[in-house]
Amino acid sequence: MSMDTIQDLFEHGLEDIYHAEHQLMDTLEDLESNTEREEISQAFAEHREETETQIERLEEVFDLFGEPPEKEECEGIEGLIQEYEEFAAESPSQEVLDYHNMAAAEKTEHYEIAAYGNLIPLADQLGLDEGADLLEENLREEQDALEELKRLTEQFDTDAIPAQ
Repeated sequence: MSMDTIQDLFEHGLEDIYHAEHQLMDTLEDLESNTEREEISQAFAEHREETETQIERLEEVFDLFGEPPEKEECEGIEGLIQEYEEFAAESPSQEVLDYHNMAAAEKTEHYEIAAYGNLIPLADQLGLDEGADLLEENLREEQDALEELKRLTEQFDTDAIPAQ
């Protein structure tokens, strides 16, 4: 695919976030099952359900754009997932893993927020008003998920984790 036009850039970004959202479905399931604290685990489960809806919206955007849904490997998300998996493989204490799970999820939310934030003005430039609205819905959900994670992180009792 050549990258010469706004349309090319939009399509590439759309395929990238489409891949990312699919990858995050599995990772959110892992985060949910690897987190002991019920409120945090529930937040991951709820966001996984939202992610399913976000994928459906992305498929609608592809349809409005006149292209079939395709995935472009999202190396950014792949890197974040790999970082999480490597940390979890170190067998940290459950308290440390729970905290790390929230931090890892926050990183991915920032990534997704940036991706949607970049796609929306491109959709507007291409006259895809309905597509921009769908992307905006996904963006708002990602922002809400980030705020919930921040709230949970602030409530986390790090005193239960040894300082050294």
